[in-house]
Amino acid sequence: MTSELESTSSLWISEQIQIPARHISVQFIRASGPGGQNVNKVSSGVQLRFDLANCYALSEPIKERLKKLAGQRYTRNGEILIEAQRFRTQIKNRQDAEQRLIALIQQAEPEPKKRKQTRQPYRVKMQRLNNKKARSNTKKLRGKPGLRE
Repeated sequence: MTSELESTSSLWISEQIQIPARHISVQFIRASGPGGQNVNKVSSGVQLRFDLANCYALSEPIKERLKKLAGQRYTRNGEILIEAQRFRTQIKNRQDAEQRLIALIQQAEPEPKKRKQTRQPYRVKMQRLNNKKARSNTKKLRGKPGLRE
């Protein structure tokens, strides 16, 4: 049983990003977990598929970061697959899956800051090398007297 989001609705990620409904499909599956014997009869779990490869609403850098963040949830078909089965009802599981997708995209949205390379001060470098020499001399003195150079 597959259900598309209503064609008029979209998933708002932020004020700048809006995912059209045609890129998101929802399928209801049998879920394990809470629900007692009802689990065996009702498909309350949700599989949400987000078509990342064909989504024009996201820029390429965001898509690349999203692929990395999704990890194993990113499929060969270019989709992100999110399964939600924490709750007993389809509605709550669907909302949970949508919220997890929104959180994932929001996490990929900001561009990571470039690392500024820092340089070790000359004094610190010299202090480290002098400490190494002192430690080396201490260890040499521990040897047998005839073996020292």
